[in-house]
Amino acid sequence: MRNLLFVFIFLATCLQTKAQELKGKIIDTYNNPVENAYVFNVSSNAHTHSDLNGNFKVLNTNIGDTIQIGILGFQKQEVVLTAENFNDFKVVLKTKVFQLEELVLRKEINALQTISKIDLEVNPVNNSQEILRKVPGLIIGQHAGGGKAEQIFLRGFDIDHGTDVTLSVDGMPINMVSHAHGQGYSDLHFVIPETIQKIDFGKGPYYAKQGDFNTAGYVNFSTKKSIQNSMISMEVGQFNSQRFLGMFDLLEGNKKDDAYVAVEYIATDGPFESPQNFNRLNLFGKYNTFLNGKDRVSVTASHFTSTWDASGQIPEREVNNGNITRYGAIDDTEGGTTSRTNFNVELNKTLSEESILKSNVFYSKYNFELFSNFTFFLEDPVNGDQIRQFENRDIFGANAQIISNKLFGDVEAKFTKGAGLRYDIINDIELSHTKNRQKIIDRIQLGDVRQTNMYAFFNSEFEIGKFKISPAVRLDYFKFIYNDALQTNYNTLTKNKAIVTPKLNFLYSQNDNLQWFLKSGIGFHSNDTRVVLQQNADKVLPKAYGLDFGNIWKPTKNMVVNTAVWYLLSEEEFVYVGDAGIVEPSGESERYGLDLGVRYQFTDWLYFNTDVTFTKARSLENIPGEDYIPLAPDFTAVGGLSVNNLGNFSGGFQYRYIDDRPATEDNSIVAEGYFVADFNVNYKMKDVTLGLAIENIFDVAWNETQFATESRLQNEQNPVEEIHFTPGTPFFAKASITYTF
Repeated sequence: MRNLLFVFIFLATCLQTKAQELKGKIIDTYNNPVENAYVFNVSSNAHTHSDLNGNFKVLNTNIGDTIQIGILGFQKQEVVLTAENFNDFKVVLKTKVFQLEELVLRKEINALQTISKIDLEVNPVNNSQEILRKVPGLIIGQHAGGGKAEQIFLRGFDIDHGTDVTLSVDGMPINMVSHAHGQGYSDLHFVIPETIQKIDFGKGPYYAKQGDFNTAGYVNFSTKKSIQNSMISMEVGQFNSQRFLGMFDLLEGNKKDDAYVAVEYIATDGPFESPQNFNRLNLFGKYNTFLNGKDRVSVTASHFTSTWDASGQIPEREVNNGNITRYGAIDDTEGGTTSRTNFNVELNKTLSEESILKSNVFYSKYNFELFSNFTFFLEDPVNGDQIRQFENRDIFGANAQIISNKLFGDVEAKFTKGAGLRYDIINDIELSHTKNRQKIIDRIQLGDVRQTNMYAFFNSEFEIGKFKISPAVRLDYFKFIYNDALQTNYNTLTKNKAIVTPKLNFLYSQNDNLQWFLKSGIGFHSNDTRVVLQQNADKVLPKAYGLDFGNIWKPTKNMVVNTAVWYLLSEEEFVYVGDAGIVEPSGESERYGLDLGVRYQFTDWLYFNTDVTFTKARSLENIPGEDYIPLAPDFTAVGGLSVNNLGNFSGGFQYRYIDDRPATEDNSIVAEGYFVADFNVNYKMKDVTLGLAIENIFDVAWNETQFATESRLQNEQNPVEEIHFTPGTPFFAKASITYTF
């Protein structure tokens, strides 16, 4: 009888100690789910990451095991499993100062994005133009002092306003297809910088989630689900510059729901002799709630409007001969207005223990009007060459992804199945010859565009020991419709086109401090509907073929180095030039180069970062010597020093450099490079923070944007082709005061 009792107790003990699954949730102190936190069982070495809703599941766990939970920016926790917490395992992580020494590459899903998150934390964005600069290796230039979207340079591309990089905010696309000013036009100014929580980016065409315009790369921005404190900020500076920012927590202390609003107003005359009269108003609101305690719904609404005058791009010859200064103008009647209203509903829903749904539905109302004069009196010696570009647009769309985690023996797998729709209704898209912003001399283009993009993709990740293999494929379908209002007879032009783009990526975690990657894939960018239909373009969706090889290395506890060698072949750079209403196909091209990034944390409060790119960009259809790609940079460098948590002080010194680059195919005209540095310092006194920021601290005379343009002045007999430029901001100081409550 005693022996039977012993056997019974032994079997019961075995059943109780049999390895089980641990299910739990990770949140922060504001009840927000923490995504991608690393969960590690010290006893069994089993590990996983938390999902979008903060949920996780770890196999091979027992009562008595020690569980470690960690992610950069939060205090690491260790919890011993007990009978009480095993079935209701919830961990609340507290924020802490980022420490580079705590970065373990093996534990990161995407180490480069984590590094960018550190950059954003130690050196926050101060204005909307700096948002894109947070992407390593990306350079921007402004045509109109904040009025127009920025010109973007990345991986040897002069992307203009967005032709070869996909941009989005909270799942809403920023790139404008068949835009009045240029294909892919991306105006990010409707985003208030202080609302940004996360920047997700990738270089090259290797990501199945990204479709149209994803050739050089993509950038996704996520806004904050909640704010820790309400705040009011006032900023004044030179050139009659002012900025007001207010962010208000509407449900303070509520642990279930979050809601906040933000308002931003900016005004400046700029350094120009003819004042810019620039005004921008941003309104933003976001509400978050949980359904059933685990599914999150977010509702976002925003409105943006902007008006400005501009001095335009000026010819070098007039500055050199002293007729005008660098901040003068030939035609100061340029300028424009633009606005955008957005509604976005996001749902993150747990479908099962292994699957979650991430989806959003959005609507945008967009208006754009721009007056420009690039050639002065070349075409019309009496009235001048001013043009008007106009459009009125509605965008409807939806995206959905189902993310599932599976276990096949010792192989961990993750599958992402996605589908979506984008439908653009563009009315009265116009290019006209005008005078003094009032008189329409003649209409060059006028019509209505309807463009549809439906897509589906499948991405898989297989973790086999130290390897992660990620094959993926994407299918995109486009329908182009155009009605030309300048034709006497009504006629609808239509065309359909589909494209399949496969991807295959490899990641090898050699140890805790070294990762290797090999990426390959095909991307594409669509062409303007008017080009596709009116000019019967043979390259409707030209492809780009890419390959990356590199590593992320942590040679010391306080240093991270990332390198990549890459190659990109473009079938055709076939871009609609909205300024002139023509097409400039440049044929097949190739680019290859080296990316190098270094981060070093000297102390708890001093952080260094730099990113350098070397690129060679050439046309494959022109003879050597005439195969340069205009404005494609071959060397860029960005970086700086950041000071954070030094008592009550914070601040930084940031620089950016771009070298001389060809402005024409034969390199006979050169766009001058520049080195510009900015400085900022902040001092916090309880609830009040005082700030001083200086742009172009060394007062360098630099050209922010440059083009080789043929123009003629009113007193000239013959046209001249040379550099026309928009001058960069001179020494510009501004002071701020911020009150948090």
